[in-house]
Amino acid sequence: MSNQISIGFDPTSQPADMNLQLKRPLAVIDLETTGINIGNDRIVEIAIVKIMPDGSRQVKRKLINPEMPIPPGATEVHGISNEMVKDAPTFKQAANEIKMFIANADLAGYNSNRFDIPLLVEEFLRAGLDIELNDRVLLDVQRVFHMMEQRTLSAAYKFYCEKNLDGAHSAEVDATATWEVLEAQVKRYPQMGNTVDAIVKFTGEEQIVDFARRFIMENGVEIFNFGKHKGKPVTLVLKQEPQYYDWMMKGDFPLHTKQKLTEILNRTLLKKN
Repeated sequence: MSNQISIGFDPTSQPADMNLQLKRPLAVIDLETTGINIGNDRIVEIAIVKIMPDGSRQVKRKLINPEMPIPPGATEVHGISNEMVKDAPTFKQAANEIKMFIANADLAGYNSNRFDIPLLVEEFLRAGLDIELNDRVLLDVQRVFHMMEQRTLSAAYKFYCEKNLDGAHSAEVDATATWEVLEAQVKRYPQMGNTVDAIVKFTGEEQIVDFARRFIMENGVEIFNFGKHKGKPVTLVLKQEPQYYDWMMKGDFPLHTKQKLTEILNRTLLKKN
């Protein structure tokens, strides 16, 4: 695998009729990683297939040096070894380029709202870059598939596209396959609509506070989703037990969770003042 970025327009990337109607670009993301722990694991490959409203597409793919050993079990899944990434850039070196590529785009992927996007946000924060997603629509293609068919990405590709998925667990192959599955889903299920907003509404994806889901939103209020304060409003706990904030900030929680906790605390203090 090359560690170079490719932004290309092959014959399949030219403008074409689409079932999905886009108001702005849709960046379909897939990551290969050192593992599945959002707080501790790192990206070893990223591929982004960016679909433009006119149907054209741009592809960015890059191997990433995770600055930690890749476990043999992870290499067995995606085929990326320590040797392959030893001369690749770190995420910090590639972060600004990736951020610019997905700027002003909605984000999609397969299980992306629970894995790819949370891990990507963690990498941005570790690199010292804040990426604002509040104005983005986050579309998880797996949600549609599980609601309708309940199978894996390879099976989804076979079912919707009537082709075998060769090269699964190559990030670019998986991201491209995810896009093709989404296109086929829009055609097959007209009841869910043909815009990103309509599909997200159809799948009932909950409003995300932090990607690790330590907090959830209930009736417009952030609620703790773990521990002794589960079910309690975060603002109430911060007022009654301010030391809980310090405990979480010192604890082994993802950076994005800590960022959102700090935002809630600052908002609470502003209201008090």
